[in-house]
Amino acid sequence: MSDTSLIYHQFEDMLWVRCNGRGCFINSPALKWICDDYIGTGGSRIVVDLEMCPGVDSTFMGTLAGVAKKCLAAGGKVEVASPSVRARASMESLGLDMLLEIDPQEATWRGEEEKRRGVLQADPKTPEAADETMDENGRTRHVLEAHNTLRSMSRKNDATFGYVCETLEEDLMRHEQRQSKA
Repeated sequence: MSDTSLIYHQFEDMLWVRCNGRGCFINSPALKWICDDYIGTGGSRIVVDLEMCPGVDSTFMGTLAGVAKKCLAAGGKVEVASPSVRARASMESLGLDMLLEIDPQEATWRGEEEKRRGVLQADPKTPEAADETMDENGRTRHVLEAHNTLRSMSRKNDATFGYVCETLEEDLMRHEQRQSKA
């Protein structure tokens, strides 16, 4: 079954990704895959549309922060379109507004949102490609990477996510030890 929580389209001037439903640890690997693929082909401008997204969890935000860092390094930017008040507050509380532009009023896509949203579609290959290496260890590594990204952004985030990262690292170590004994 295809995951349609993320739909997207690569326009001439940007990649537009729309999250239909909660932005979370479940669809964040697909977000990373879609954006990394785009950046890998030379793309540098990404719009993440959260109009239909009631909220975002820390893994999704950490993934989004990682994408924004890659995009900035490529000379581009990530913009967030139409976030809910809750999603915006969550992103700002963790400092994501320092890496990406949240609902920028001067965005070139203003007034074209519905036209752009009209051509978005799910790619049936995306979930499989994003999950190729997503066994239990792969998922844990993805969540750990997202939280380490958030942790590196500020002292407050370091204090908030330090224990989470330590716990995930311990889980990975235990699982790898069990695998090596088997």
